[in-house]
Amino acid sequence: MPNIEVLTLSVNSISSLSPLADCLSLCELYLRRNMIPSLSELSHLRPLTRLRVLWLAENPCCGSDPSQYRLTVLRCLPRLQKLDNQVVTEDEIAMALMEGEEVTTPPGTVQNQLSTNGHPDAETENDPLNYNMEETNKIREELGMKPLSRDKFPSLSSPSTRETRLSMKKTHIVDAVLLLLRDLDEEELLVVHTATQNRLQTYTLDSGDTLHSGDTLHTQKAADIQH
Repeated sequence: MPNIEVLTLSVNSISSLSPLADCLSLCELYLRRNMIPSLSELSHLRPLTRLRVLWLAENPCCGSDPSQYRLTVLRCLPRLQKLDNQVVTEDEIAMALMEGEEVTTPPGTVQNQLSTNGHPDAETENDPLNYNMEETNKIREELGMKPLSRDKFPSLSSPSTRETRLSMKKTHIVDAVLLLLRDLDEEELLVVHTATQNRLQTYTLDSGDTLHSGDTLHTQKAADIQH
C-alpha cells in the first residue's frame, strides 16, 4: 500500500510493524492498544519520512516510564509532530536526541543479522557515544551540513560537567530546529523569521557581546551548510 496516507489499526493484536516499512506515503498511524512488544519495532518506521502523527499508547512496548518512552520514540522518529495525541515540541526533540534510548533493529530481522554477523564494528554499534554521534550526524547530513568528528563529543568515560552537558544540549537544539525548518511552508517560515528577528533584537538590547556571539554561531552554521 505505497500510497496510503492514514492508517487506523488500533485494537488489532498487532505485534510487528515490519509490513508498514513500504508505506512511504504514510502521514498518520494509529496503533493504540495492540501487542507491540518492543520499541525496536519502530525501526521499521524510519523509512517513513512523511509520518507526522503516531498513536502508540497502551502497547506493552510503552513500559512503565512514560517520559523515557516518549523520548525514545522521538529520538527514533524526530519528524513526528504529534505522539499519542500530544503535540511534540522542539525542546522535546532536542532532549530526545540527548536522553532518548537508541532503537535497534529487532532481533532475527535481516537488517540485524547483516549488521552484527561477522562485522568487526558490531561492538562499536553498541557504544552509546557512537549512537549519539550517529543520530546527530544523520540530521546534519539531511541538512547538507558537514558531520561532526568524534572528538567533538565528550567521552562517556570522563566525568560529565555542567558545561559539557549545556554545550551538547545547544548543539542538539540547533540541529533539531534546522531539521524542523524543512517541514515548514513559506507562511510558517515567515513567522519563524519574525520571531528570530525579535529574539535577536532582545539580545541587542541586553548585550552587544551576546549578539556578537550569536552572529559567530550563525556564521559557523552558515559555513557548514553546503547548499
